[in-house]
Amino acid sequence: MSDLSDLLLPDAVLSRVAASAKKPLFQQIGATAANVYGLDAAVVSEALAAREKLGSTGFGGGVATPHGKIAGLPRVMGVFATLAQPIEFDAVDDLPVDLVFALLSPVEAGSAHLKALAQVSRALRDRNFLAKLRGTGSPDALFALFSADENRDAA
Repeated sequence: MSDLSDLLLPDAVLSRVAASAKKPLFQQIGATAANVYGLDAAVVSEALAAREKLGSTGFGGGVATPHGKIAGLPRVMGVFATLAQPIEFDAVDDLPVDLVFALLSPVEAGSAHLKALAQVSRALRDRNFLAKLRGTGSPDALFALFSADENRDAA
């Protein structure tokens, strides 16, 4: 498992978020980004929604990686959430989503944005890792999973 703690702060990891659809979810992610990173909640929510209008970021298996670019960010940063109840996300496999890793990038972060998205996508395609995320209740324990530099092939 790759160490994703360079994209997250412990307070940017949420557990059992109650959201009925994408819009309220993006608003909660925006509020978290405002509290943790000092960003404007509405700008974050709007950036995620604008990207989502281009096509769903639900890539299957109950996972979504909404992302957006925001002027003035110093680096790529993320917010991770498990959802209390899965929501419709127009995912490629038509399954509802219960794990969301939102990425926020500087407008000029072309390759850094793509590398972060690829890193998150690789991690969230690992079925064992997904099972661990789904089986973990607290934000602290979830963050520990993202910051662990585990060997995938360890027995």
